[in-house]
Amino acid sequence: MNPFIRYCRFNLVGAVGMVVQLAALAAIDRCMPGHYLYATAAAIELALLHNFVWHLHYTWHDRRDGSALMQLLRFHLSNGLVSMLGNLALMRVLFFQVHLPLLVANSIAILCCSVANFCLGNCWAFVARDYAAQAGGSASKIRGAKCTALDETRLKSLFLCGSWSYQAWGTLKQVWLGSEAGCRDAAHWLACSCGL
Repeated sequence: MNPFIRYCRFNLVGAVGMVVQLAALAAIDRCMPGHYLYATAAAIELALLHNFVWHLHYTWHDRRDGSALMQLLRFHLSNGLVSMLGNLALMRVLFFQVHLPLLVANSIAILCCSVANFCLGNCWAFVARDYAAQAGGSASKIRGAKCTALDETRLKSLFLCGSWSYQAWGTLKQVWLGSEAGCRDAAHWLACSCGL
């Protein structure tokens, strides 16, 4: 599938997932006022499960590897971790310190995480079967990388790395232009950039 079309599908699913997350956040906050971080975490998890099902059947329907459970695990370790850490950190700043309205702060947080989530979904959580076989089934062999596979610690560090958004934008432009090498570079960059 054309990477630009896939990115558009990703954003369509993400837009619906954003509505799910914001509706869940509003409902949970109404039931448990004052617990905005717990409410945000629960809303993120609901949106993640929603998005996973739609990404599996719509965005990356051509990349099912036979084990939806493993793809769900990879999706949670990549998109889930970026979404959870990014949303909670940004909510702490935007809602608690800047005093933006709850749903406005959460909308900004969601949008800030979307580029990294697309790259992670496209290059790791829903990696093409033929590419995974080429890499020996291991993300650590991508483009001759000398680092270990993506794991939770690296993804936490990735989010904290200050230069990720500029590099992710350049990589995303390569993916938009249909460059499979760009996608592999994104996975390699995610695994090895910023001295991780």
